[in-house]
Amino acid sequence: MARVRIKKLREFSEFEACIKIQKEVWRHPDIDITPTHQFCISAEMGAVILGAFVEGEMAGFVYSFPAVRQGKLHLHSHLLAVLPRYQGLGLGKKLKRAQRDEALRAGYNLVTWTFDPLQTRNANLNLQALGAMSRTYLANFYGMTPSLCIGPGIPTDRLLIEWPIQNKGAAAKTKRKNGKGRMDFDVERLPKALEREATPEDESGFYAPGRLHLRIMEPTILVEVPKDVHALKDRPDLIAAWQTSLRKAMTNYFAAGYRAGHFLFDDRCFYVLFSKRSLP
Repeated sequence: MARVRIKKLREFSEFEACIKIQKEVWRHPDIDITPTHQFCISAEMGAVILGAFVEGEMAGFVYSFPAVRQGKLHLHSHLLAVLPRYQGLGLGKKLKRAQRDEALRAGYNLVTWTFDPLQTRNANLNLQALGAMSRTYLANFYGMTPSLCIGPGIPTDRLLIEWPIQNKGAAAKTKRKNGKGRMDFDVERLPKALEREATPEDESGFYAPGRLHLRIMEPTILVEVPKDVHALKDRPDLIAAWQTSLRKAMTNYFAAGYRAGHFLFDDRCFYVLFSKRSLP
């Protein structure tokens, strides 16, 4: 096992390394890269910027800053990146947990961030591994910025994540767990606001979204998303169809008081929505 060290970033050279990591991970044009001077002033003004070092090399970082939303002070996490050659070591999870510890020391009780809800690995990290939740869907939040679109002409929809870091039970989504301490859900029996069509659309093996069900009244509802949206890169029409259906399902049930409180990551992937009366 490689030795991993997480530490606060303070030096200009460390912030320059954040630029290199952004470029390698996301391959964004310079106009969409968070610049060095932004890290410098943010660090001076109370931001939490942490780096993950593997055998002395910075392998990833997380960048968050003080924010106010609806009159409440909290920490907003804007960037998290891990170099491709170091992915699979759990560095993203380590960085988020170190970020939580720093936020707690600074007196925060909430950390927020946004992510594309079609990115299932991020959904699994956010909702299942970290125990965060979402109740806010932001349609085309960053506009039609090409580097932030998941496909050509696909709006930059995002979920706003809320992570109540002072709540020790945040990761315990339900009282019903299996022997390994993970939550059990009967996927076959639970009602689904959205799921894929019964058969693939064509010989490609890709599935289109099925018909929406927006009047379910059950305490727990599933919303399916394709496991690997990047596999659909040559089918932007399918990506758009999934995004449109997901947006309608989430905004409908969020408005009715549901929250996305868990994620099922398997051969098929589902958001788990809980009503107010069933929130874990």
